[in-house]
Amino acid sequence: MSRLPISEIILQLDYGHHDKDPLHTMPRAFLKRHLPHPQRFHKHRKLQLFGDALHNPNLWHLNRTSVANGIAVGLFIAFVPLPLQMLLAAAISIAIGCNLAIAVICVWVSNPLTIAPLFYGAYRLGAWVLGVPPTTELAFEASMDWLMTQFGAVWEPFLLGCFLSGTLAALIGNGLARLIWRIHVARSWQTRAAQRRNKLG
Repeated sequence: MSRLPISEIILQLDYGHHDKDPLHTMPRAFLKRHLPHPQRFHKHRKLQLFGDALHNPNLWHLNRTSVANGIAVGLFIAFVPLPLQMLLAAAISIAIGCNLAIAVICVWVSNPLTIAPLFYGAYRLGAWVLGVPPTTELAFEASMDWLMTQFGAVWEPFLLGCFLSGTLAALIGNGLARLIWRIHVARSWQTRAAQRRNKLG
């Protein structure tokens, strides 16, 4: 009979740790079914620089707090105008112990198709807050070349807008995740209660 690595056993125990708590079981089952397995992140070439830290079971919790905080981390980092956002999200997840998979996936809100409108919107927000007239001749790119050539002209409203946009997105994402989780649990309890009443009737 084959034996599982100790890290795999720990992860399986962790995924089942909250089974008796209805605040964890219902949405957790949906997430567990759709999220990539932790082993895929362990084997990711870029993430391997974190070494044994990736085997911390706290990084793979699928409870309300861990998931909501992972969403917040990912959405905030999505507005950080630097390469390697995925590594930043992973590092913060490791530091605070939230769900790493959720954080890394949410980073991809910022991708080659969305990065220009997201960052331009952030720049416009920063310019509005600072009361400076925005320019319409910016082409945002997540590259060192862009940072070296155009960043100097817009850095203040751009960075302020990125910080504000990331913070707002993180707060909204965290709040919505908690709200949806609670609504799902409440409806599940209502369904169970109705089923019990039908059985008694």
